[in-house]
Amino acid sequence: MLSSGNNNCSQFSLGMENLPVEVIGNILSQLRAARDVVIASATCRKWREAWRNHLHTISFNSYDWPFYRELTPTSLEILITQTIFQTTGLQCLSIFMDDVDEFSAAPVIAWLMYTRDTLRKLHYNVRTTPNVNVIDKCGRKRLEVLSLAHNSIIGVEPSYQRFPCLKSLSLSYVSISALDLSLMLTACPKLEILALVNPDIAMSDAQATMELISPSLKDLYVEAVSLDKFILEADSLENLCMRDCTLELFEIIGKGSLRVLKIDDVSVIHLDIGENTENLEVVDVSNFTITWPKFCNMISKSSNLRRLRLWSVVFDDEDEVVDVETISVCFPQLSHLSLSYDLRDEILNYGLQGSSHLVNVVVLELGWTVITDSFSVWVAGLLERCPNLKKLVIHGVVSEAKNHEECQILASFTSSIVNLMRKHMHVEIQFEYE
Repeated sequence: MLSSGNNNCSQFSLGMENLPVEVIGNILSQLRAARDVVIASATCRKWREAWRNHLHTISFNSYDWPFYRELTPTSLEILITQTIFQTTGLQCLSIFMDDVDEFSAAPVIAWLMYTRDTLRKLHYNVRTTPNVNVIDKCGRKRLEVLSLAHNSIIGVEPSYQRFPCLKSLSLSYVSISALDLSLMLTACPKLEILALVNPDIAMSDAQATMELISPSLKDLYVEAVSLDKFILEADSLENLCMRDCTLELFEIIGKGSLRVLKIDDVSVIHLDIGENTENLEVVDVSNFTITWPKFCNMISKSSNLRRLRLWSVVFDDEDEVVDVETISVCFPQLSHLSLSYDLRDEILNYGLQGSSHLVNVVVLELGWTVITDSFSVWVAGLLERCPNLKKLVIHGVVSEAKNHEECQILASFTSSIVNLMRKHMHVEIQFEYE
C-alpha cells in the first residue's frame, strides 16, 4: 500500500511537471497572495520559470499574511520590489497594507514604471511621501481597472494623461478637486464603473456645483460625499447607489437608462433622477426622509419596476403614508415589496384604501421599530391585497427590557399572525428579529 501511495505521488508530480509553463502561470496567478505564489513557485525549475515569465496576478495584502505587520515600511518596500522585479508580465497588481503609515515615493514609482506596459488592473491603498502622481505614471497605457485609496490626484491633463482602456475607477479617501475629477472622467472615454468613497473634494471659490460628464458610465457608487450641488450627465447610467451622503441637490441628466436606484442614509433637499424612468427595475430606499407624493411622482412612470423597498423611511409630513393603491396602479410588474416605517392609527386606513391588487407580488417584507397594535392590522390589510403571495417576512426590533403593556402587544401580534396564517396556508412566513 505504501509503494502504491508513493507511485501515485510520483505520477502526480510527473503530471504537474508536464504542464505547460503558461498553465502553471495561470495556476500561480489564481493563488494571488504573494507569499503563496513565492512558496508554490519553489516547487521546481519549471514553476520558477512560470513565475518569472507567465505570472499575471499578484497581491500584497496585510490580511493575507500577519508577518507583513511586523515589517518596517522600508523592509516591506524591499520585499515588494524584489518580488515584482522577478516577474516580467504582471497584469494585475494589488497592494493593500492597512497597517503601513506610508511608503517612500521612489520604490512606488519603480513598481509602476516597471509594470505599467503590461498592467491591466491596479489596486493601491498606501500613502506615499512625497505624493506619487499615479495618474501620470499609468496614463496612455492599457490599464482597465484602477482602485486608489489614501492618495492625492492633482493637475489632471486629459490630453496627456489619457486612459483609453479604463473601465473601472474607484477612489477612496482620495484628495481631488472637483475640476480634476471632471477632467479625469474626460480622460476615460470607456469608463463604465465609478466609485467615490469619502473623497476629499476641493471646490474653488467660484464653483458651487460639481458637474461630471461621462457618456459611457453605467454604474455609480457614492459614499460619504458632502457637497452643495452634484450634477451628473450620463446617458448610459444603469445603476446608482448613494450611501451616507449630505447634498443640497443631486441631479441626473440622461436618456432614462437607469435600472437600479439605491439610497441609504442620505440627506438631500432636491433629488432629480430625470423624467425618463421607464427602465427602473429596482428602487431601494432606507434611512431616508421622503415626501411620498413627490417621491412617488418621480418614479411613477417605472411600469417595469420589480422590487420596491422603503425601509426605515421618515415622511416629511407626518400625515403622509405609503398607499397601496398608488403602488398597485403605478407598478403592475412589482414582485418584491418591502415596507418599514412608523405607523399612525389615524392614517393607517388611508394607506390601505382602494381595491387594486398587487397580483405579481410574491415576496412581502414588513418591519417595525416600535411595535403597536396597528402593525397586525397593516399586515392583514397588505396580505389581502397580494393574492399570489408566496412568502411573508416580518422584521422586528425586540428590546431586552419590556413592560407589561409591550408584552401584551407582542402577544396580541403573535396571535393575530397565527390566525392570519391559518387563513393564508399557502404563504411561507419568516420572522427576523434583532
